[in-house]
Amino acid sequence: MADAPGFVPRQVTHYKGDDGQAIASVRLTPDGKTIAFARGSEVNKEGTSANPQSLTKIPKQQAWAVDVNGGQPHLLGDVQCNSEECEDLQISPDGKNVVWPAKKHLWIAPIDGKKKAEQLEEVAGDNDTPRWSPDGKRMAFRSNRKDHSFIAMLELATKKITYLAPTTSRDAGPVWSPDSKQVAFIRQPGVEFKRPLIPEFPQPWALWIGEAQNGQARELFHSGNAMGDSLPLFAFQSLQFTNAGQIIFASEKDGRSHLYSIAVTGGAPHLLTPGDFDVEDVALSADKRSVLYSSNQNDVDRRHIWRVNATGSEPQALTRGETSEWSPVETSDGKTLLCLGSTATSPAMPNRNTSTGRELIPKAFGIPAEFPQAELVTPRQVMFKSEDGVEIHGQLFEPKNKQRGPALIFTHGGPIRQMMLGFHYMQYYHNAYAMNQYLASKGYTVLSVNYRLGIMYGRAFREPPNSVWRGASEYQDVVAGAKFLQTLDHVDPRRIGLCGGSYGGFLTAMGLARNSDIFKAGVDFHGVHDWAIVLPEWSAEVEAKNAEAAPDLKEARELAFKSSPVASVATWR
Repeated sequence: MADAPGFVPRQVTHYKGDDGQAIASVRLTPDGKTIAFARGSEVNKEGTSANPQSLTKIPKQQAWAVDVNGGQPHLLGDVQCNSEECEDLQISPDGKNVVWPAKKHLWIAPIDGKKKAEQLEEVAGDNDTPRWSPDGKRMAFRSNRKDHSFIAMLELATKKITYLAPTTSRDAGPVWSPDSKQVAFIRQPGVEFKRPLIPEFPQPWALWIGEAQNGQARELFHSGNAMGDSLPLFAFQSLQFTNAGQIIFASEKDGRSHLYSIAVTGGAPHLLTPGDFDVEDVALSADKRSVLYSSNQNDVDRRHIWRVNATGSEPQALTRGETSEWSPVETSDGKTLLCLGSTATSPAMPNRNTSTGRELIPKAFGIPAEFPQAELVTPRQVMFKSEDGVEIHGQLFEPKNKQRGPALIFTHGGPIRQMMLGFHYMQYYHNAYAMNQYLASKGYTVLSVNYRLGIMYGRAFREPPNSVWRGASEYQDVVAGAKFLQTLDHVDPRRIGLCGGSYGGFLTAMGLARNSDIFKAGVDFHGVHDWAIVLPEWSAEVEAKNAEAAPDLKEARELAFKSSPVASVATWR
């Protein structure tokens, strides 16, 4: 916690021991006096949270609150959500209550903890994404019925539920207007059963706006029907309702993830962020009249913060240089921009933007003395061509003492990720970047490969043909990385290995199974090894309980198996 204007940090919670219980969904009340947060891991398919200490009583994922001026956190209730980054605590505009999704419903508790959390509604479906209206009188949320979903509005005083233009479509991502009179949301067609699995189909979508008073809604924008018109990756994170009569949304219709604005009264959308780059984090300024966002404009393997007027203007770069910045937010008085940032040799820390550049918020403390910053290397940006001519980006970590020795390829998970030329904004990859630094300190040359399927190089790069279980075309980028390493004088071509987690683990296993002639060793962290087994989980058409098998399910499973490491075990040496 750090108070303006000095932003001197102080510790608020004092948990002890390495118990593996993460803190997430940190929220501050409007008066700045109380913090609400979730603690613990999401539950698995058996309904239990992670128990890394093997305690006799399994820890629960729970919602807590704590006074910023000291004292012990007090329990608000159980969360126990079941997907990655599912924690979603929402504090009421008056700061008195907290709402969150749990056990398929919404739960509410007073932030002072004096009353036990209660179930807020008994609506059918799996209900999530609670959003308070700015006046605190209503709660908008998604009610997911698997093959379709609704945007519901709960009137808190009367408990009346109103659905916004309900159909068999899939509606999601409710965002309130500043005056609490309207809700914007994204609509997609309902799940189409019995559709073939192997062909890829466009994912059309539309932007709708509904009236809080009567539930009537109308379409503001609809996408085309080409593959490039499909729902963009960051669609829900980018949707913003401004104070300038404009709604901000993302589209990839020009091949890149860009922001557009459209008037609440309708009309043609206006492109706000033209150029050969992608936008990621999106937030509104304090007055809700301009947009703050992170992108890789002019610096493809880093992030910087930009500002653009909601009605359109020349985007303004707020940060720049051999650093990365993300998660922008403006103080309520609009005078200070805050963000998180890192460099090649300094980890992610909170920063404020000044006229002379970004400045660490804990400036008086700086990086801890025990942090081995002087021992870290600055990775080199490298580019190389894959076998089919696609350009691949990587970060090359080279030992300070460049003696001829072993090399490793690191492949990230996701696969919708991008490793950068500095410490990462996601905790997992922040640690992975540190691991690559450690390996370089031990004499390894490490090449982190941003293979196709990753983000920030355009939609065509992220959605290539014949990829994943349809052919694993992305694997050729890993082989291309190894061939690049073989050209370096300080790399022994007979001592190249590879490592990675999740999707990176899959690619590690692919390397060992298909190319033991190149890769002599590998470390596979929790990878996927047989797409045919997990294929039903990747297809809503097959996963839905009331759906019949897809007509090409047998052929799809055969293709998925051939695209997996297990199909090449015979050549693993």
